[in-house]
Amino acid sequence: MTAAVAERSRIWACPELGLHAVVDTTGSVRLGGPGQDTACLVPLVEITATGHGRLWSGERFIETAIGERLVYRDHETVASAGGGERTTIRLADAVTGLVAEVLLETGAGASGGAGFAGAGSAGGAGRAGQAPRGVTQLAHSEDPSAPPQGPSTSTRTRPTPAGFLRARVRLVNEGSAPVRLESVSTLTLGGVAEGALDGLTLHWADNDWLAECRWRQAPFRDQVVPLSRSAHGHEGRGCFERYSQGSWSTGRHLPVAALTDPDGRAWLWQIESSAGWRFETGEREGAAYVALFGPDDAHHQWQHTLAPGQEFTTVPAVLVRAETGGLDAAFGALTDYRRSIRRDHPDLHALPVIYNDYMNTLMGDPTTERLLPLIESAAAAGAEVFVIDAGWYDDDAQGWWDAVGAWEPAPNRFPGGLPKLLDTISSHGMTPGLWLEPEVVGVRSPLARALPDEAFFRRGGLRVTEHGRHHLDLRHPAARAHLDEVVDRLVDDWGVGYLKLDYNINIGPGTENGPESPGAGLLGHHRAHLDWLASILDRHPGLVVENCGSGGLRMDYAQLALAQVQSTSDQQDFLRYPPIAAAAPTAVTPEQAAVWAYPQPHFSPDEVAFTLTGALLGRIHLSGFLNLMSAEQFALVRSAISVYRDIRREIQDAHPFWPLGLPGWEDSWITQGLHTDAGTLLTVWRREPPGGGPAPTDLTVPLPHLRGSAPAPAVLYPTTSDCTTHWDPDRGLLTVHLPRPDTAALLRLNRP
Repeated sequence: MTAAVAERSRIWACPELGLHAVVDTTGSVRLGGPGQDTACLVPLVEITATGHGRLWSGERFIETAIGERLVYRDHETVASAGGGERTTIRLADAVTGLVAEVLLETGAGASGGAGFAGAGSAGGAGRAGQAPRGVTQLAHSEDPSAPPQGPSTSTRTRPTPAGFLRARVRLVNEGSAPVRLESVSTLTLGGVAEGALDGLTLHWADNDWLAECRWRQAPFRDQVVPLSRSAHGHEGRGCFERYSQGSWSTGRHLPVAALTDPDGRAWLWQIESSAGWRFETGEREGAAYVALFGPDDAHHQWQHTLAPGQEFTTVPAVLVRAETGGLDAAFGALTDYRRSIRRDHPDLHALPVIYNDYMNTLMGDPTTERLLPLIESAAAAGAEVFVIDAGWYDDDAQGWWDAVGAWEPAPNRFPGGLPKLLDTISSHGMTPGLWLEPEVVGVRSPLARALPDEAFFRRGGLRVTEHGRHHLDLRHPAARAHLDEVVDRLVDDWGVGYLKLDYNINIGPGTENGPESPGAGLLGHHRAHLDWLASILDRHPGLVVENCGSGGLRMDYAQLALAQVQSTSDQQDFLRYPPIAAAAPTAVTPEQAAVWAYPQPHFSPDEVAFTLTGALLGRIHLSGFLNLMSAEQFALVRSAISVYRDIRREIQDAHPFWPLGLPGWEDSWITQGLHTDAGTLLTVWRREPPGGGPAPTDLTVPLPHLRGSAPAPAVLYPTTSDCTTHWDPDRGLLTVHLPRPDTAALLRLNRP
């Protein structure tokens, strides 16, 4: 053990993650594994502020002057509901007067206050050569954990899963002068794969309209190359980073990424922000580090001035770790975590079948005449929710795109009125739903003139316009009152039970309200938007909210902790949807992941089954002209809905996995499964290879968790399929035979 390891004190531990927070002899607090030299670790909070930059200039947002100066003040740990713990570690910077309160939330088994005689005491900041007051110096192997303290403040409805670390940072200016913040980390971690970076693999996901959840991987050393640090005496200036741009939080990438090693260990993280986020990973003293941020100045035009006595809180972020099992195990833990932070709702347990009139069907042009036969056929197929998508408000000869905002029904579209048509939906045993785009107002809408300028996004004193729309700022009471009136009218007066809330513009860096920066304005609106969502669910607890951003362009767990359903894509080509559907559980829990299934009368039986199969392990978003189908085609639709109703109770607690790895965009064979209490559900797609040509008709799928058993593979859907299977129990291999391309099947393998 080096001297650097011995001369420090542990203040917090999470055995499930193999992490400790330690205070070194200068009072600096760092997060890493037990026994690691602090040189490869990173200060617990990294902050840049105007006049207080980095100690080593470059692209990295670690090694900051304030981060290096922050020293331990005190900490406390309290129990949270479900067996977890909430630990607050307070740090202080004597130069600026900033105090950072780092909130660490963990699952069962974490140990806060380890090694402290007075956990939670108001001890002073440590100085070089001294232990912080209240600290007993301990070797890293000692574990005298302090008992949990205080009442729980958690509102979680599920047991707290083990093996996660959620963090937020609250900054308070206790100094005498303003501090202009430019970046603040939410969570930093060093010491990953110390001495073994050559075997590390980096995973991240590109995300785009019609092409969501496209996972990529590369050797860590391809992105963070060795630099012969011993020759230069300095760390590198660069890093691997991904970040959002503008108000589509997932318009470029998912706020989720991972590191894995050859032994099956995985470190997986998620940032929960709709208003700017960034992560970076790089090398520090022979180990990898990870730093997670909300918005910052360099990437999001975010600055935030803290006057004396003022405070700021970062967006949340979470880290999960799997000791074995790689990405599948890590995503299983992240899925449990996501379920634990969500607002509970009956929809998340019932998983009703949704029909939506838009995709490849009415495409924003609904009328009573067109909808009535679709309502009839959707009910007959087994749908339980019927959503009238865009266009129900459109009576404008110039089109509706730049005239939206009032959300009043178009009389010419609905003789007798839209409420009468919604009653028809209800009379067919389905919950009526409507599409809204609440945060925008078209430039031709009367509302654009009725609301004050301050109710909209502005930059440079001018109202922002994007693609024919203005953007509401929900911090303004007039903007919020308008949306409250709309929602209450639709729900209370019209009986709407489902709202699809879309978001089809990227408004850019944000809004300037007085002296605030655009990025700070976007974050302020984002937080007001979340508060508004929570308030409408408080007033209407049975209302189901679908989150949509031109498909999956605002697919983050700030939104999804409140919304029950997430649109995964606007992809209209059913042959392009499988990689999106298969990878969607990396971004959203399976029971929230709405996947379009749009069978059409001109489809072959294989094509009808293909588009339906892809939705069966998530949330069915049924569409298509079901009323024009043949009896054979309609029977395939009804059969898929019947299968879904049989398995949906398993989905809400299932864990996703990918036997062949996460899919590539052009992969011919794709698989995605769910581990459930009853066994294994597995979807297999076979697509025509790019460019055509021959392709194998058989696929061997490794299922090592079933090795040595007899799970009796069965085809659940389509029941008419000529898919066949062979199980090799000795090797845990399932061979799937699909004789034709562009076919798919859902299989069940029972738990032995």
